[in-house]
Amino acid sequence: MSESAPAPTRGAATLDDVARAAGVSLATASRVLNGSTRKVAESYRERVEAAAEQLGYTANLSAQATARGTSGIIALLVADIADPYFGQLASGVARGADEAGLIVTIAITERDPQREVRLVRALRGQRPRGLILAASRPDGPDAAGLQTELDAFAGMGGRVVALGPVGGDIRSVTIDNRGGSRALGAELAGLGYREAVVIGAAEGIRTSDDRIAGFTEGFTSGGGTIREVLRGAFTRDAGYAAAEDLVARDLPSGTVVFGISDVVAIGIMSAIRDAGRTVGGDVAVAGFDDIATGRDIRPGLTTVRVPLEDLGYRALHAAIEPEWDAAQPTAPLEVIVRGSTPPVR
Repeated sequence: MSESAPAPTRGAATLDDVARAAGVSLATASRVLNGSTRKVAESYRERVEAAAEQLGYTANLSAQATARGTSGIIALLVADIADPYFGQLASGVARGADEAGLIVTIAITERDPQREVRLVRALRGQRPRGLILAASRPDGPDAAGLQTELDAFAGMGGRVVALGPVGGDIRSVTIDNRGGSRALGAELAGLGYREAVVIGAAEGIRTSDDRIAGFTEGFTSGGGTIREVLRGAFTRDAGYAAAEDLVARDLPSGTVVFGISDVVAIGIMSAIRDAGRTVGGDVAVAGFDDIATGRDIRPGLTTVRVPLEDLGYRALHAAIEPEWDAAQPTAPLEVIVRGSTPPVR
């Protein structure tokens, strides 16, 4: 007579159902399925895993988090998941999480400081092991309440990691935005450009402000002049709108337009083309980040290469490692010159 499969249970299978079906104790089943560090005999492990698969058992992560005080989840907050910048960061976080046996939950702030506060408050209920803040945050009253929520999260045993410099006990993985854009500005001045327009995000967004300041320093030190600084957002459409206005007014040939991210710069390039102008030979364009799209468009986009996947990977480890060197060096950046900024003859 053949062995019969475990009888199906009504509703979701429980850990007790799995233990009975496998013929082991509840404690043994728990050690196999709930990530215990205690060893279980291989024969028992195989029986428990087979029973769990037959019954369709899945662990109750909420109950585990309550019992342990934390869960196997890493929460990642990004501004816009459609932006390739955040997609590449998330890829690095996911790679590190997979190696550590963790799950990544992604929440989108839409660049709204108060939405970010609400998301951190909601995520606390999931008791994630770590919280990675990847979105660029504004300074000032718009972010009121965020530090309180982060302190509460840390008080529950979670660890907060931010991309970029922060205060307090928050760990950070930093990018030298100012130094990278300074090097870009100096490089473009060295190529012979003497007039530049900068298109950035709203004042008070630290990433944008640092990139504008650094580019200005590098370009002017090389003999160039910043004709104008326009403010918008970290989006393709913001870059397009600002450049559309710029070419409608006055944009002399030979000007270089610096968009504070590649996504912004790609919008700038589209507006220049739609106005009947030529990118590169007529109006030069540069960005920052080196997303894959900027390498594929023609002409290729001059930019500052940021190791985005590596940054995400490092942020994940900063969130889970007990010891973390706060004095570690910033991620290495590299100026990449492509066809969007040919040398000035």
